[in-house]
Amino acid sequence: MTDLDAFNALPEAAARERLAECLDIPRWVDTVLEGRPYADRAALLKVAEVAAGTMTDEELEAALDHHPRIGERGAGGHDEEHSAREQAGVDPADRDIARRLAAGNLAYEERFDRVFLIRASGRTGPQILAELDRRLDNDPATERAETVSQLREIALLRLEQVL
Repeated sequence: MTDLDAFNALPEAAARERLAECLDIPRWVDTVLEGRPYADRAALLKVAEVAAGTMTDEELEAALDHHPRIGERGAGGHDEEHSAREQAGVDPADRDIARRLAAGNLAYEERFDRVFLIRASGRTGPQILAELDRRLDNDPATERAETVSQLREIALLRLEQVL
């Protein structure tokens, strides 16, 4: 049995829980669940990608509530576990990076009234800082679209890991 077969065979409640670990937006979870059984991983990932491509303001806000700030570690739970693994390129002992991330997070939150979100997996602290600095120059509509795009990338990365 493949990982995809196992996902297709999961009871709905268990599948719902696994999907919510990827992106805790009920509409997204429902859409991905409705596509089961999937013939292949590509089909599953395509449905997940399309469903995560647009979000209401309420969905965006709810999804961001589950993400710690870049450079911060949460108190536990599956979202914090994913985030800690994804942020492995950010050295918590590097005080300069930590200071700059904290200042950047604050500036971002003051400008956009939400937490800065980026697919941190595969990125170093300096790369994340460069993106944070660049995105601070975005207008609100552009930044909202980038945030949704980053959430989609994170969801797909996590879905691959869940499988």
